[in-house]
Amino acid sequence: MRRFPLSPNGPEVSSIAYGVWRLGDDPNGTSVSNVREKIDTCLENGITTFDHADIYGLYTCEGLFGAALAEAPELRDQMEIVTKCGIRYPCDGLPDAEVKHYDATAETIEACVNRSLLELNIETIDVLLIHRPDWLTRAEDTAKGLRSVVDQGKVRSVGVSNYSTSQFDLLARYLGDTPVTNQIEVSLLHMDGIYDGTLNQCEQQGIHPMAWSPLAGGQLLAGDDADAVRTRNALTSISEELDATPDQVALAWVAALPSQPQVVIGTNQPSRIRDAAQSDTIELTRTQWYQLWEAARGSEVP
Repeated sequence: MRRFPLSPNGPEVSSIAYGVWRLGDDPNGTSVSNVREKIDTCLENGITTFDHADIYGLYTCEGLFGAALAEAPELRDQMEIVTKCGIRYPCDGLPDAEVKHYDATAETIEACVNRSLLELNIETIDVLLIHRPDWLTRAEDTAKGLRSVVDQGKVRSVGVSNYSTSQFDLLARYLGDTPVTNQIEVSLLHMDGIYDGTLNQCEQQGIHPMAWSPLAGGQLLAGDDADAVRTRNALTSISEELDATPDQVALAWVAALPSQPQVVIGTNQPSRIRDAAQSDTIELTRTQWYQLWEAARGSEVP
């Protein structure tokens, strides 16, 4: 598994990250042994970055992961833990919220970090991301909160998720440094980051974006709309050429982008974790990459 610094001032990470967003949905249960099986499979296959968010599993997934770390604390030194904060969702895990909203105030950032540290059973978060831009909070206040948790030693590096280029630049101005990543949606069926300048900005700043939902939420493998079917047929054809699987080729397509995204996978099946790890060795030709682009877009390049 390839490794690289997430940014010039960020941690070294694995080229593929494991997203825990579905940890609470495992049909086999959420026992410590089941969670450990997924963690162990990742580590055995070189996947050392684990991508969390406090809201995942309606504020339960961090705790499930933390229970596994409590039983095997030695695992902490083998991984990089990323988590996100800023989405407030009315549920049992957040009973005071009356409506779903965003909150990236300094006060809320610190409260969320304290909760995540407790839930995850760790002393320091490697990378903290603001999950979504908060339209009612000044970037100066958000930057103040991020600097505070870093200064207190609770967080090593900070970044953003789902930020536009202007939102990224605005926060960086007040932060006094470049966020270490921007985690955005990237897949054959979601190419906005290619066209709107977000991935170009990451490349310009020398940071690796984190690409979430690289399989388009499963649509590439099971969607029945015309775009998904057409793209899946192309993936199947090219996967046969490469002696790979369609999902491995889809992950390799994202990883081939010039900004060199860290690809975030999400599955509860250890076998699929192992398969995804092998995608790191797949190199698409320029022809294959554009054949997939053409299939996904339904037209040739302009």
